Amino acid sequence: MDDVTVNGARHPAPVDPETSTAEHVRDRLGLTGTKIACGGGVCGACTILVDGSPTVSCLLPSDRLAGRTVTTVEGLGGTHPVQYAFAAHDALQCGYCTPGFVVSASVFVDTWRADHGDTRPDRDTIADALSGHLCRCGAYEGIFAAVAAACAGEFDSRPDREPPRRDAVDKVTGRARFSADLAPHGHWEGMIVRSTHAHARVLAVDPGAARAGDAPEDTAAPPGTAPVFTDLLGEDRTVRYVGQPIAAVAAPTPAGARAAAAAVRVDYDPLPAVLDAEAARAPGAPVLYPTRAERAAAPSYGEAPTPPARWEGNLRGPGTLSWRGPTAVRRLRRAARASDPLLVSGEFTTASQAHNPLEPHVCVASWEPGGDLYLRVSTQAVAKTAERAAKHWNLPLDRVHVVSEYVGGGFGAKNALSADIVASVELARAARAPVRVVFDRAEELTDAGHRPAARTRVALLADRNGDLAAMSVDSRGEGGVSVGSSAAALAFMMYGRSPRRVRDFDVVTNLPPGMPMRGPGGPPMAWALEQAVDMMAHRLGEDPLALRARWDGNPKRRALYARAAGLDLWRDRPRGPRSGRFRRGVGVAAASWLYLLGPQARVELSVEDGSVVVRSSTQDIGTGIRTVLAGAVADRLGVPASDLRVEIGRSGPVHGTGSYGSRTTTSMGPAAVQAADRLRDALRERSPSVPAVGPVPEHAFKEALTAAEGVRVEGGRGLDRWGQLSPNMADDLALGRGLSGAVHVMEVEVDTLLGRVQPTRCWAGIAAGRVYAERLARNQCEGAVVQGVGYALFEERRHDPATGVTLTDNMEDYRIPGPGDVPETEVYFHEEGFGHVPGGGIGLGEVSVVGVAAALANAVHDATGWRPHELPVRPDRLIEGLR
Repeated sequence: MDDVTVNGARHPAPVDPETSTAEHVRDRLGLTGTKIACGGGVCGACTILVDGSPTVSCLLPSDRLAGRTVTTVEGLGGTHPVQYAFAAHDALQCGYCTPGFVVSASVFVDTWRADHGDTRPDRDTIADALSGHLCRCGAYEGIFAAVAAACAGEFDSRPDREPPRRDAVDKVTGRARFSADLAPHGHWEGMIVRSTHAHARVLAVDPGAARAGDAPEDTAAPPGTAPVFTDLLGEDRTVRYVGQPIAAVAAPTPAGARAAAAAVRVDYDPLPAVLDAEAARAPGAPVLYPTRAERAAAPSYGEAPTPPARWEGNLRGPGTLSWRGPTAVRRLRRAARASDPLLVSGEFTTASQAHNPLEPHVCVASWEPGGDLYLRVSTQAVAKTAERAAKHWNLPLDRVHVVSEYVGGGFGAKNALSADIVASVELARAARAPVRVVFDRAEELTDAGHRPAARTRVALLADRNGDLAAMSVDSRGEGGVSVGSSAAALAFMMYGRSPRRVRDFDVVTNLPPGMPMRGPGGPPMAWALEQAVDMMAHRLGEDPLALRARWDGNPKRRALYARAAGLDLWRDRPRGPRSGRFRRGVGVAAASWLYLLGPQARVELSVEDGSVVVRSSTQDIGTGIRTVLAGAVADRLGVPASDLRVEIGRSGPVHGTGSYGSRTTTSMGPAAVQAADRLRDALRERSPSVPAVGPVPEHAFKEALTAAEGVRVEGGRGLDRWGQLSPNMADDLALGRGLSGAVHVMEVEVDTLLGRVQPTRCWAGIAAGRVYAERLARNQCEGAVVQGVGYALFEERRHDPATGVTLTDNMEDYRIPGPGDVPETEVYFHEEGFGHVPGGGIGLGEVSVVGVAAALANAVHDATGWRPHELPVRPDRLIEGLR
């Protein structure tokens, strides 16, 4: 039998055609730099070199490797110019897709240089070369820069400077171990059994060959190998959507788990279902939540606690905000009756957008002999996951240990005690072994969270001076079985204090629940409001940017308008009607976002073995909090960040803020600074050579650390100068004073024959105060543009209207932007306006995505004269609109 050579070492060739090469490389050889994400050869995360050619290993049967030579990302050795360049240009965020990009880019760079010498390929050439790869975080700007620089010979040796991202080297070499990479010795694989009905009562569940809980083992099976079973429905034996978890099974092997899941039989009593919002509101429609208790238990897709509202059948709401609301309504109705030309109104719809992180939901659970519970889980909230698990399983908090060292993206989908966690814990108890539960891509796209669809009506009235006289926004969220619409409420914060009334409604249907997604409610709000503002500008014959600057009283956004007005992109844009097949247009949109913070944020600094260890139970989902913590402490003490060791991603006594709500950096950064000040005080007590302020000289620092071995100090987030707008709420959350702002200017080229929209350039102005880590923040904002482009043009979660089955359950049908789909993006930071905030800055992850789709829609209208009301802007819709 021929061997296979992997990274220079010979191994017996695998013979199982049912095992993919990706599974073999990861599970048998331990080379976990090769990632499995889509499972269908679409995303490129599993790319390896087979006989020197980039190959998607998830589609290659492992028995085809005999006699072949394989190179994984580990085999590049960490010294390839592409690896140096990716780290130096921050061509990554979460890092889950990075090894695949690096492997393919290494071949492209080597080939390019052999053919063209040390020259830089253009952006389109790089995009074509990497067209088989996807980055959900949207780190394409850095990838383009890194590949071009490597081709030009700029990284033939190790750079003198450290990368801007602290964990970049681990990610570009494949050393970073994500939760999906962890497979403890003797672990079992778990699978979830899901509902095949949109609405039904579950009468009985037959576990088949699997044993439940403490039931005796099947004597026909070898000891300790019989599959185990757990029920996930609890007391409520009603399923309300296709894909809802019913039960879970585990077995020592993936094949055994699949067989055990197939053997489970569920006895259903089908109930009538409603599968779209109109049917849900029709007279006599089946009611999803007929009792008050059921309505109170409905899941929420809002980021903050959902306020109470009345229900009428399947309609919840309205939740109303009003400032001189009756005046606004009276003015708008009078203008409608009079056909006032200064009244602009319209209805705008958005599709459901899946979070779709490339690392799926995954949990490896184990019960230790002493009764401690260990969860190795992909989560955005390490500390809160530990607290929720302790409460769910009635354990002392110090007996629950959550580990999430690297997280392959989340975007709001990984904040809860999700089904993968519950199933793995219960199965681990039954199996008396560690159990790993990993969602496949179909599960991730069906039941792991999505931004709900929305239908929003906007009415704006201008007075004779062109000032905003009245505004009304009604938005109806369509989050399946979940509630929590906030799109209209977010519109309340825009454009001054003119009379306004905004109302949010929810319509529940028998479809999977939504979850908070990056800027929840913001993009659908901006899609409607910012297009209506553009319509008003055209009605008034006024520059759309100038109108926004005149209406908007927010000084931070006004600074962005002034900056944008001077851009060549805006100043030199085409004017007047355009003709021909290809038409260029430029659009603008504004956005704001709440200032949220985590008041419980804590950072510990300890002196261990002559070094400073920075420790907190926060987590890095790709936003760079490792780098922020090290940088904040290093800057405060005036010492190199490389001298510090950062330990995060583990629950424990040092509480860390969750990575959601644009609150991580603004909470954790000031806590790190306070900890640094307290460490300085502790060092000065032991070593008088440590200065009271300013940089600590290297010799003094080392001397002081030697004398301070074992010292531990903690820092917390101090209070804002003017206090908070809200008291501290559950889940370590509070509302601060002030709003972040953004202005996006987008250029597109529209192919009117094929209906294709190509974004070409984007300027993103962000006003969030001080930026802690400039390159990482810029990367975040560039990625937000990518995700906004996906929302505007491609992403549309669809279901079968007859059965409720999710149709877009793979990454071929659910498309996200690739390297060739995105505009060249320039980011500008306005860093003033938050002097009252400890650290001087607030979060920018959410405000940077809110207005992107609306800016693109306004650019499409500018190019073609056609106004897109439905999102995404599909080719069929554009062509129909131009007829």
